[in-house]
Amino acid sequence: MGNNIFQLARPVNEHSMNFAEGCPERGALLAEVERQRASVVEIPAVIGGEEVFTGSVVEIREPHRRAHVIARAHLAGEAELRRAVDTACAAAQDWAEMPWEDRAAIFMKAADLLAGPYRFRVEAATMLGQSKNLWEAEIDVCELCDFLRFNAYFLQEIYRQQPGLTPGAVNRVEYRPLEGFVAALTPFNFTSIGGNLPCAGAVAGNVAVWKPSTAAALSNYYFLCVLREAGLPAGVINFVPSRGVDFSKYVITDPRLAGFHFTGSTEVFDAVWREVGSHIERYHTYPRLVGETGGKDFIFADGSASVGALVSGMLRAAFSYAGQKCSAASRAYIPASLWPDVRERLHEAMKDLYAGDILDPRAFCNAVIDRAAFERIKAYLDDAAASPDAEILEGGGADDAEGYFIQPTVILAKNPHYRSMVEEIFGPVLTVYVYEDEAQDEALRLCDTSTKYGLTGAVYARDRAAVLKISRALSQTAGNFYINEKPTGAVVGQQPFGGSRRSGTNDKAGSQTNLLRWVSQRAVKEVLVPDTEILLPHML
Repeated sequence: MGNNIFQLARPVNEHSMNFAEGCPERGALLAEVERQRASVVEIPAVIGGEEVFTGSVVEIREPHRRAHVIARAHLAGEAELRRAVDTACAAAQDWAEMPWEDRAAIFMKAADLLAGPYRFRVEAATMLGQSKNLWEAEIDVCELCDFLRFNAYFLQEIYRQQPGLTPGAVNRVEYRPLEGFVAALTPFNFTSIGGNLPCAGAVAGNVAVWKPSTAAALSNYYFLCVLREAGLPAGVINFVPSRGVDFSKYVITDPRLAGFHFTGSTEVFDAVWREVGSHIERYHTYPRLVGETGGKDFIFADGSASVGALVSGMLRAAFSYAGQKCSAASRAYIPASLWPDVRERLHEAMKDLYAGDILDPRAFCNAVIDRAAFERIKAYLDDAAASPDAEILEGGGADDAEGYFIQPTVILAKNPHYRSMVEEIFGPVLTVYVYEDEAQDEALRLCDTSTKYGLTGAVYARDRAAVLKISRALSQTAGNFYINEKPTGAVVGQQPFGGSRRSGTNDKAGSQTNLLRWVSQRAVKEVLVPDTEILLPHML
């Protein structure tokens, strides 16, 4: 064992390619898409390094070409899920005792493999299974590289935090992994989140049982292959595509559960919290519950806003990836003095925005993820078309003949409490409420109180006093707040991401705050020359 002091330099964010027409990277990625499209991948559960094909399968189809199957995920049942927990716990001691620099090296190598030879494989799977265009898939994979590198760096910064001196003694704090295992339940919309949730705890020495979203199972499985090639020991992260009800019954309820790392709906997080809380006495330790959930993200414009910047932010934030980002703008408060200009520019800009196939370079966004999402979003469009409290200004089309396409849509809410103004939709739908300039305080109150969420938001204003006033009024409405910038696109190491209220625990993925949830401190005091006296000084 060496006696060196290992040190990581602060990482640089992974450079993203723009895939401009004619560049070789674009051709290589599109060729990989066609290669993957030509086969059907059998996705196993992976438990203790063993690939398990259960025979209980669910088909994974391209959302934009819903008739085409690209993979079949083998679902873990009771036996496999219980085995995954046992396997993880059996691997825990060796993994925890591995020097932290060796753990970090595995994830740093995984980042380089992902950025290099695996890049297009994971991106193509993301495009096909999750209906992302080239750009959205590229930034997704770059973000996962960033998570891997920055998590290792931030863990180092945590380990450096040590207590002060005591005369005649040596103090130190050990940052142990949690006692038990971490359950990671990951969403369909970001391959980066899928990979980060089990890895954030693992770099700190924890073991994990990872249930991916079925829709993202192909890209997530390929990332697991990256981890295995990088040298991750068998059993540290166990990959178990499964039904949510089974994962809850056999994994969440296990007494060895030490942590739950989640991104998804508020309703699912609530259900897990209730399950854990209602039987809290069964657990060996109080489980750490870390979740990023829903959002009803906003843009609030002041009368001094730049209309060009405002319209750009509204459209990019609302319609990129078909509005299926946790941070996507879903409501906007626009002053009456700006509305005519904003309305005209919206109309002109949206002539060029439409949902289409992932290989259509002109399509601004692609399909929504599945039939359930399509029907849910379409119901909002149907209601807006019929309601006296709303008017569809742009878009409104929905077509599932080939894929689950919802056209980018702007709704004007005549009532600030109209349902699409206050309910989470998770689709390419932006609802606008126009407020009278002199009633800005009331509009700020509406923005603050009309929804239960607190994830992202943005203010557009050139008047600095207005920026300050609005920022203060909306201080609890968003964990990520933007000034003259769209409320999407947080970058690891630059804008740590997460929200509060009903948007989650605000533990900020890709930050020291998140890594602190996966360590348990032990304070150690060693006295150099032990005292032999019994009576206290005042007694002598």
